[in-house]
Amino acid sequence: MLVFIDESGDPGMKGKPGSSDYFVVTAVIFEDREEAQACDSRIDAIRTEWFKGRPFEFHFNSCSRDIRQRFLVETAKFEYVYMSFIFNKAKLYGEGFQYKNSFYKYAVNLLFQNLKPYLKNATVIFDRCGNRDFQRELKKYLGKRVNERGREQAVKNIKTNNSESNNLLQLADMVCGTVARFLRKAKPDHLDYRRIISHRELLLKIWPR
Repeated sequence: MLVFIDESGDPGMKGKPGSSDYFVVTAVIFEDREEAQACDSRIDAIRTEWFKGRPFEFHFNSCSRDIRQRFLVETAKFEYVYMSFIFNKAKLYGEGFQYKNSFYKYAVNLLFQNLKPYLKNATVIFDRCGNRDFQRELKKYLGKRVNERGREQAVKNIKTNNSESNNLLQLADMVCGTVARFLRKAKPDHLDYRRIISHRELLLKIWPR
């Protein structure tokens, strides 16, 4: 089992300069590694077909509407599911949310507590973020909270990778971007992308309500 994690927005509190209204964290889950590899290969082929083999990173915010739709249609043919947690900053309180690293770890932990029933010996891949100390701290933090003594291991391994060189982290970015766009009701396309991948949605939750 492979799990790819991405986020949209920032883990800074609402009201601070440049802070987003929401913070979204998303997991894209492939139960079957061969299916993941097939999807990975298809993304390579898409890049060759659409961009004549030129280097191109699929990043929701930098793609056109047409590219977003076509990419989501093509990748949704593969057997993955996704789960997203949306943090409504206007309703968050508590000192821990004032610190970006603490906020990020809390958000990822809440996502994984809900993912736990679906995980079995999973390899989890995060986009490489923050410094190395924070990456080690995050791995240790998650490992302690997700795996339980006396039960089958939910998470076998936690890795970081560069999204530029990882097609399935790019898929996670496109899915997470889809959820973030869904929140922007003033955008005329805010419903379009989520409709395309609705059959891949395991859970989408706004917290707190």
